[in-house]
Parts: sequence; structure tokens; C-alpha cells
Amino acid sequence: MFFKKKDVFFELLMQSALNLKEVSLLFQEQMNNLVDSCNFAENIKLLENKGDELTHKLINALEKTFITPIEREDILGLAIKLDDVVDGMEECADRLDLYCMTEPDDYFKLFAQMIVNSADEIVAAMALLEQKKLKEIQRHVHRINELENEADQLLREGLLILFQEVKDPIIIIKKKEIYELLEKITDSCEDVANILEALLMRNS
Repeated sequence: MFFKKKDVFFELLMQSALNLKEVSLLFQEQMNNLVDSCNFAENIKLLENKGDELTHKLINALEKTFITPIEREDILGLAIKLDDVVDGMEECADRLDLYCMTEPDDYFKLFAQMIVNSADEIVAAMALLEQKKLKEIQRHVHRINELENEADQLLREGLLILFQEVKDPIIIIKKKEIYELLEKITDSCEDVANILEALLMRNS
């Protein structure tokens, strides 16, 4: 049998994915208005701490377990990359607070929607992993990859418009960094997908 029933590792990975989704929804809500960037950063940080706790629990479980349902490096890799996605949103929220940015633009909103969409795909993939339905994970991996490619194009478009239409160099510097941080979050989502894809190839 490839999997154990109700395996603690899959339960913790699923909890991490659901926490990531919760962060992404809060992130999107705030990116659409930026009314209180300080409170936004604090709320994201609380959920980021929860994600850290889940990662530590999973690492502790790995240290105490001799036989794991899938390769240890896959379990650890997924845990770390899920945490990286949340860390990316926390970093972006902190930077928005530092820069006192209170007026979101269309690119902030579009990136936030892509991140929520990627989070949805990650949650769906983790649910299938927990349910032992490996073959069905591939479509979610593919969609995450598509979203990352779309984010690459959005970054290029956003920077092009920024350089063409904004004259204040300080605003350019701030927004350029925020755009790049947002795109980096989708890169981290793709890192999760890449581990899942490698896992699928080894167990096909």
C-alpha cells in the first residue's frame, strides 16, 4: 500500500495549504483597498506565524517517523515551499506598510487574484494527495504553471506602464519592488507545483 490511512503528514500539509488560502484571501481583500496597511501587515503576520507552527509540527513528525508515505524530501519540500508562499505575502504586506502605500492600482488587484487562484489550485492538489488520487493532481499542477506564466507577463506589462506613465522616481521605485514581490509569490506557488509534479513522475 502506497499510503497510510489518515496520515499525519498529509493532514499537516493540508492544514498548511488551507492556511495559505486564508492568507491569500486576506491578502486580496487588503490589496483591493489598502485602507490600513499597518493592520493589514499585523493580520498577515499572525497567519504567517500559524504557518510556521504547522511547518515545525511537520518537521518534528518527520524526525520521529522512520517510514513515511512518500519520500521525506517531498514532504519537507512541500512544507517549506508552502511556507514560502505565505512568507512572500507577509513580506509584501510589510513592504506596503513601510512605504505607506494606501492606493492600490489595477496591477496590485490582478496579482492578488492570481495568488488566490494559485492558492485554490494548491488546496485542491493537497486534497487529492490526501485522498491518494495522484493522477488527478496533474491538472492543478498545470494550472499553477499557467498562472505563474500569466504573472510573468503581468509583471512585464506593469513595469512597462509604470515607466511610461509615472514621473515620480520614488513612486516608480516603490511600485516596481511591490510588483516584483507579487510576481515572486507566484514563483513560490510554482515551486509547490514542481515538487508535486516530480512526485507524480516518480510514482506513476
